[in-house]
Amino acid sequence: MNTPPTAHRVGETLRKGGRTYSFEFFPPKTDEGEQQLWQALAELEPLKPTFASVTYGAGGSTRDRTVRITAQMAARTSLAPVAHLTCVGSTITELEEILAEYAAAGVSSVLALRGDPAAGPGTPWVSTPGGIDHADQLVELIRQTGDFGIGVAAFPDGHPESSTRDQDAQVLARKQDAGAEFAITQFFFRASDYFDLVERAATHGCDMPIIPGLMPVTNVAQIQRFAALSGAAFPADLAEQFETISDDAAAVQQLGVDVATDLAAELLAQGAPGLHFYTLNRSSATRQVYEALALRDV
Repeated sequence: MNTPPTAHRVGETLRKGGRTYSFEFFPPKTDEGEQQLWQALAELEPLKPTFASVTYGAGGSTRDRTVRITAQMAARTSLAPVAHLTCVGSTITELEEILAEYAAAGVSSVLALRGDPAAGPGTPWVSTPGGIDHADQLVELIRQTGDFGIGVAAFPDGHPESSTRDQDAQVLARKQDAGAEFAITQFFFRASDYFDLVERAATHGCDMPIIPGLMPVTNVAQIQRFAALSGAAFPADLAEQFETISDDAAAVQQLGVDVATDLAAELLAQGAPGLHFYTLNRSSATRQVYEALALRDV
């Protein structure tokens, strides 16, 4: 059995000026999907990322699979897992039980999220009796429950439910005050949106490292759907570039890699503390971006 490096001090690594590279995966629903996940993990593991995270499904629907796969990642690979945890559909007691499972599995860092409403994005939030409703409350619970490193989400294009981007930055600051050590952003397409977020957060006293999240475009319809669900802005000029080659899968992936590489290089050159790749459980585009960045020596 491999002993994974600790992800506990991701925030400490970042505050010391270290640069992090990380990959995100989701729990598959089928045996075939799980095989694809482990194949992607095997192909990305040699890149030696700082950590790898595993998501919850919409509405907390993949809780058991998330816990199981995160535990298996800790046991079967050299990757340092960061487990997602959401408020959706769970009581405080159940959340404490999940944290105990993570701790027993050797998971030392948690990404604390409110999560989408159980009925899906854009629907009203429904409280769970005996549960909690906000990510800063979840951060407090994690801090009180165990010795975990704690990360949270940030939104360069603003959270879909925030009335203003400034309000969104205030929420991020509250997460830090509650005990968060670092943040990972939703994916975005313009470096200026990321740096505007960092600046807004700083005006509210939020100085924790914020890792930009990237999703290389490999499928035009899919990325547009994800962007609509997350509130991320898919720039019109970029959409037009992809639309002109949408019937050529190889060309779409190559353009997606080129766009993501340019964005990543710009972010790092201007001081971003690292990169977080949304892999969609596939390795090829992420590996291509990673290798292209190495060639640019950024």
